[in-house]
Amino acid sequence: MPFANFKVPAGSLDEKQKELIVTRTTELYVEVYGERARNSTMVLVEEVTDGGWGIGGDVLTLAMLQQPARD
Repeated sequence: MPFANFKVPAGSLDEKQKELIVTRTTELYVEVYGERARNSTMVLVEEVTDGGWGIGGDVLTLAMLQQPARD
């Protein structure tokens, strides 16, 4: 069974965006494994509590992620 697990900051995606992740991921697996993968593909979108993850040793928050990118 193909399986994909996306961990995202809580509140960063709306229901439509989560649905898009699920449908596009499923389509990708179907493209790779063939139509037989459609009914058994599992996609999990997990929301991580704000401040509950980090990168490069720094804790990230939703507010930090929503800031405009620096050039």
